[in-house]
Order: sequence, then structure tokens, then C-alpha cells
Amino acid sequence: MSNRARICLIALFFLLLPRIGLSQENGQDSSCDHHVAQWLDPASGNRLDSEKLLERIQGPRIVLLGEAHTTVAHHRWQHYMLAALHSRNANMMVGFEMLPRRLQSVLDAWSAGELDEEEFLEQSEWSKVWGYDAGLYLPLLHFTRLNRLPALALNVDRKLISQVAQQGWEAIGEEQRLGLSDPAPASDAYRDSLAQLYGYKQTMREQTEGEAEHEAPDIDAIKNSDAFANFVAAQQTWDRAMAEALAAAHRRDPSALVVGIIGRGHLEYGYGIPHQLADLGINDVDVLLPLNADDNCHPLPAKLASAVFVVDADGEQAAPARPRLGILIEDGDHGVYVRQVIEDSVAEETGILDGDVILSAAGFDTRTGAELIEIISRQSPGTWLPLKLMRGDRTIKKVAKFPQSFE
Repeated sequence: MSNRARICLIALFFLLLPRIGLSQENGQDSSCDHHVAQWLDPASGNRLDSEKLLERIQGPRIVLLGEAHTTVAHHRWQHYMLAALHSRNANMMVGFEMLPRRLQSVLDAWSAGELDEEEFLEQSEWSKVWGYDAGLYLPLLHFTRLNRLPALALNVDRKLISQVAQQGWEAIGEEQRLGLSDPAPASDAYRDSLAQLYGYKQTMREQTEGEAEHEAPDIDAIKNSDAFANFVAAQQTWDRAMAEALAAAHRRDPSALVVGIIGRGHLEYGYGIPHQLADLGINDVDVLLPLNADDNCHPLPAKLASAVFVVDADGEQAAPARPRLGILIEDGDHGVYVRQVIEDSVAEETGILDGDVILSAAGFDTRTGAELIEIISRQSPGTWLPLKLMRGDRTIKKVAKFPQSFE
């Protein structure tokens, strides 16, 4: 596996969201007596009073609202939380993982009412820098705009993350670090969880590449490898960048409530951003997570979050039906670089791998991600899409077969 292919393991951390409670038990009663629209305390398994919880976290502090990026119910819950918290503390700032800091001026123009939706999505390079359905996030963005709340771009460009994943943090020059300080070392528990993920992805890659037999991943060997060390460093860089942006907002106005809209993989068990915030001297932090109703029969891990809220995500449609290849991409030197192939997607069925470069689609050169997205958007149910890929130093051809229905 090439170094560049390894960097694509990072983003998988936020999509392989296990049914919480299956991996870490705390001895709670596992009876199914929890209901939708209910707060739970992971430490005890007990129900929490909503008013008392909101009163406690209304500020000044940092509140981090987690999500699975494609789950509608999670975003509805985030919208509800913004409204509930704002009703108690109008001195609020909202940070978004979805945008890198270089696009803060675009976010400012949006919040000021200077851009309409189409202009915002174009100028924010939404499909390029984030890629997930904008319709899931626009209600949150409209909330900040309508209430004239400061909106914060928390992230950094993925180019830095990719460089760290290939070379390690120490190899990145000061001028390339975008002003970031050294991340706090990852805890042993965080390294263990990332090693399991790394091993899982390694196994899936072997299966995709058609190896008839393969051994279970050697987790100890993974943890002692340079590639895994760089993988962890890249994850920490991501966490540190967002922690520093949140910390800077908190220090600008210590009386404000700073809310983060962030993928739950950065938050669970306090491994990621909360760990980095503590290293920055900020401990007034609460992590709140949505819990899908069909997960709540299992004991909650005691250290999962400050509190969880049960939502009904059963059978929902995450986004309007449309053709999806199922990849996360960025513009490359020679074509569209595949950062990650989503599980159970058309791309996975086609045999596209993390690290591939898509040179053309339907006979048209794909020099940018926008060009590829435009071609995919024109596909009809049941159609076949010829692709030309570069894998390492080889050029190969694949045919993506779209389902008979996009529902």
C-alpha cells in the first residue's frame, strides 16, 4: 500500500460508527426502556432532565454537538439544540467542521446576509471541501444567519492532513503548519481504537483487491509501524486544528457559549477534540451526542459523552435521491484523487480504491472534482459509467453500474 493510499484511512474514522455500547460495557442494565426524545447519562444509564441539563450547559463554556454526517435525525437534533441553547444564552458562537479557515470570509459574508444559498455553496467550495449533502447543513447555517450569530470555520485544508499522513507531523515545516501548535500526544485508548480501525481497513482493502486468503490484522505490528504513527499524527492534527479554533473563540469572549457542529468521531470518549482542548487549558467542555433509537438496547459506554439524546433515525432518507458514486474526493495533480471509498457504495462495488486517481468518466477528462460531480449528476438509474483510473503507475478501466433506483 502506498503512503498516499494510507492517508485515506483517516476519513473512514468518521463513517465507521459502531453501534455504541457493543465495544465498551459498563455494567448497566441492558433492558430497552429508553425512548425517543430522551436524554441519557452514559455514566449511570439514567434519564436526565432536559431543563436541568440545558441550564447547566448554557454557558460560558464550549458545547460540542456530534453527528454522523449523513443522518438527517442528527442534524435535526443539532438544529433543536442550537435553538434551545440560544433561547437561554443569546451570546453564542457556532463553529462548523465543514469549512476550512481560509473560507472564513465566505462564512462571514453568508452570516451578514450578503450571499444567497447558491452563491454561498459556490464560494465556499462546498462540494469540494466537504462533499456531503448541503441540504443537511443549510438549516444550521440559516439559524446562525437569522440570529446574526458569529459562525466559525473550524477546519484546515485537507492538504495539510494529507502531508502529515504521508510524512508525519515533525516533518512538516513551520511555514506549512498553518499556525498550529504541536498536538497533545494521543492517549493509549485512542491509539488502540485507531489501530483497530486501521486493521479493519487493511483487511477490507485485501478483500477488495481479491486476495483469496489473508490473515487477521496484527494490531501490535500496526501500532509499531511508521505508517500507523503518521496516521495517528494526521488524526491529531485534525483534532488540534478544530480545538485551537474553538479555544480562540472562547478566549475572544470568555462569557460566550461556543457551540461546535462536528463529526462524532472527533468527540467520542473525549479522545479527540476534548483531549486537545484540555491540553490548551480549557476544561469547561461538554460533548453531546445523538443516539439512534435502535441502538439504545445496549449498555452505554460510561465515558462516551457528557450526555446522549435518543433520536429516531430508523428508515430515514439521508438526502434527496440522486446518483452517488460513493467517494470522497479532492483535486489532484493529474485528475480527481479518491480520498475515501464509502462502504456499500457503487464505487466499492466497482472496485475503486482509496488512493486511485480518476482520469476520465464517460470519455470526458476529469481534471477537477467539480467536473466529475457534474458527470455523475447526469447519470440515470440503471446506467453504466465507464471510468479510467490511475492506480500507482498503472492506468486501468472500470465500469460503475448504478442501481435501478436511487431511492
